[in-house]
Amino acid sequence: MTDKSEMIFGVRAVIEAIQAGKEIDKILVKKDIQSDLSKELFAVLKGTLIPVQRVPVERINKFTRKNHQGVIAFISSVTYQKVEEQVPFFFEQGKNPFFIMLDGITDVRNFGAIARTCDCAGVDAIIIPAKGSVSVNADAMKTSAGALHTLPVCREKNLKDTLQYLKNSGFRIIAATEKGDYEYTKADYTGPLCVIMGAEDTGVSYENLALCDEWVKIPIMGTIESLNVSVAAGVLMYEALKQRID
Repeated sequence: MTDKSEMIFGVRAVIEAIQAGKEIDKILVKKDIQSDLSKELFAVLKGTLIPVQRVPVERINKFTRKNHQGVIAFISSVTYQKVEEQVPFFFEQGKNPFFIMLDGITDVRNFGAIARTCDCAGVDAIIIPAKGSVSVNADAMKTSAGALHTLPVCREKNLKDTLQYLKNSGFRIIAATEKGDYEYTKADYTGPLCVIMGAEDTGVSYENLALCDEWVKIPIMGTIESLNVSVAAGVLMYEALKQRID
């Protein structure tokens, strides 16, 4: 799938974009790059949450024929938020916050579909990790039917630390997993809530499962072993909505 996000080419241009505070989704770097300017780029990147992928130059060449100098940056379609800013904001508004966390989900169309359901089901924010995660690109925006224009997306360095912060803030953490102790309808979705969904092949990582208050499963009656993650997320979100409006 072709990434349709706005792009910046060239080491100096990318450095200037970072220094100007542009919201960058990810950077592709030629894997054997060694110039002095590239060292400056890596110095500027230190301490940021911008994912960097070292790739063969042929992959970068697919995006442009311009003189890219082995570096291309993708501008994010959204401004990322921070959980530690969103939580007090929602509490100050008198809200009972409801977050969805995505652990290891990389398919942008699944992400867009989840965001669309989040908007419909009253979810307040989506949390994703900075590395090994989906990009908020044009395909995700389109699939979300506009939801990603208004739904806060929090990009966090470490999901484990984020989960611990949420627990300390009074959130109940519920994981959807085939290892679930009971069916999803038996869980308590009232109160401040974060539901964590994992990738269809690997599920929620064990270190994140260890911090959850409840592990729940969705019954599967057919021969296929799992639901599409966006469908599974929708099932849990609407059970949560049902309990939260009763």
